[in-house]
Amino acid sequence: MKIHFTASESEDAQNACESLIARYGHVPAKEAEIIVALGGDGFMLETMHAFMDADLPIYGMNKGTVGFLLNNYREEGLIERLNAGEITELHPLSMATVDMHGNKTEALAINEVSLLRESRQTAKIRISIDGHIKVAELTCDGVLVATPAGSTAYNYSAHGPILPVNAGVLALTPISAFRPRRWRGAILPREARIELEVLEAAKRPVSAVADAVEVRDVSTVKVEEKRDITLRLLFDPEHNLEKRILDEQFIL
Repeated sequence: MKIHFTASESEDAQNACESLIARYGHVPAKEAEIIVALGGDGFMLETMHAFMDADLPIYGMNKGTVGFLLNNYREEGLIERLNAGEITELHPLSMATVDMHGNKTEALAINEVSLLRESRQTAKIRISIDGHIKVAELTCDGVLVATPAGSTAYNYSAHGPILPVNAGVLALTPISAFRPRRWRGAILPREARIELEVLEAAKRPVSAVADAVEVRDVSTVKVEEKRDITLRLLFDPEHNLEKRILDEQFIL
């Protein structure tokens, strides 16, 4: 099996990468059949972005802290684990922004697209779904749209729902909402076209973030799932992502 290894900058990950290359060999990404990533969840996201167009499965091994998107690290038996691995397919979100000066930016997010207030002033955001206004004015610290893979990350910290990987839905979650006080967000079909309009943008500036890409002083943000892009993650059968997301709902 032709493997391309990649690792975060941590000493632990680099040492593990060297050991694995010595044992299993290493080829350039363009010649590889699979990508093996060593690091934490943040590095796994970086790897997924870096190889988004490569159409290669990615198998992560945890050399970070939480390792939600990764398998346990073991040097021995890697080829057997890769052959027995189960594929989970993910689709990223597209974010299209226009800022207060008319500049346009596009980016992709695997976890979530989030809007966050930039100043001491609360943000005011209008939410439309498929061209229909659903929340005329949300007064808040922000709002986010999360994929199932990202639903256990920032979305969960903001009291959003955990979504099964294959449920075909997205989470729309307010962040510290003040008005309407009782609105706790929504679960949307994956086909939904979401538009977030910043009200009083000059007085109440808002930034938009798609994973590691931040755009300041946005006026409108459009979000939808990119079904034409598929990311394939490989997991050990006992460590598959769908089961981990299910189990996360029962951690007390």
